Amino acid sequence: MAEPLKNRYNEAFIGRLVGELSAHHAPFDGDAFARQLFDSSWPERELKQRMRHITGTLHAYLPADYRQTLEILKPVSRHFSGFEPMFFPDYVECYGLDDYQASIPALAHFTQYSSSEFAVRPFIERYGDEMMLQMQRWAESDNHHIRRLASEGCRPRLPWAMALPAFKKNPEAVIEVISKMRCDESEYVRRSVANNLNDISKDHPERLLQLAQAWLGEDEKTDWIVKHACRSELKRGVPEVLKLFGFDDPKHIEISAFTLQPEVKMGDGVGFSFQLTTAKKSLGRLRIEYAIDFMKANGKQRRKVFKISESDVVEVQKSVIKQHSFRVISTRKYYPGAHVLAVIVNGRVLSKLSFTLAE
Repeated sequence: MAEPLKNRYNEAFIGRLVGELSAHHAPFDGDAFARQLFDSSWPERELKQRMRHITGTLHAYLPADYRQTLEILKPVSRHFSGFEPMFFPDYVECYGLDDYQASIPALAHFTQYSSSEFAVRPFIERYGDEMMLQMQRWAESDNHHIRRLASEGCRPRLPWAMALPAFKKNPEAVIEVISKMRCDESEYVRRSVANNLNDISKDHPERLLQLAQAWLGEDEKTDWIVKHACRSELKRGVPEVLKLFGFDDPKHIEISAFTLQPEVKMGDGVGFSFQLTTAKKSLGRLRIEYAIDFMKANGKQRRKVFKISESDVVEVQKSVIKQHSFRVISTRKYYPGAHVLAVIVNGRVLSKLSFTLAE
């Protein structure tokens, strides 16, 4: 099993942090800082709790003057990258919300070495229109990390972060920001824009469809964003969205030889196969998926859709052989009992069969 992310905040990492802080602020008491950080509650803290504890301990051992501390943290942050140093922007979130003028440049600085996507959201909540104008300026930055912050920071449903209910209700201010990045050179930025649009589609699917219809064909980078943004709508089988990408009603397609393993043990894989045929000259453009109605702890079932392939099929017949794994993983819990597997082509269920997951 993979090492928990929280364990990346180990003695070696904190030792590096102490070294950089001491180099940039001579009065810093690194030994006392480390002792307070690794207190008796440290082992029980989870990832975000550890990050917040680092933030609070920094506050205890650095100058009380917020702006003075920022001038210490900014050069120190250049020596760190990845998820771990998100306590730098977290410091701004915790102690700089009342100092907009100092905090906004600090968030832009810190995001270049980690990410300020969580920390910026309380500023959006408090400063509203002023902050969204700032996000528009960031969307035109020369730095792709800052441009990504403009998109990721205002996602209505950013995972692990506080929600932005105003944007769930009305996403137009968000759309104004991300529209500026719909042809962005950076895949890092484009992926964030697509994820933001996918968030918007959860509350306003019709708005995503409007944008997709307007943007598709504008640029190959924009096309990628639109396709990735529509992934949830494609999985839901929304006809207008499927047609947008050339997936027509599969009424000319028939499924045959559909076989499914009747029982699978926990940890193994369930195998299935089927054939698709047509009386036309070719099967055409196909999005082939399968869905499993998983048994839940309460005895009810919940469907999840998985993509098999997406292509133009010039033949009149296509055979598919597939297996779905029930290997135990930390992100999904399986429950024994009756399950259903359905074959989906271009959003339409063509056939389904039942199988049993055994202990």
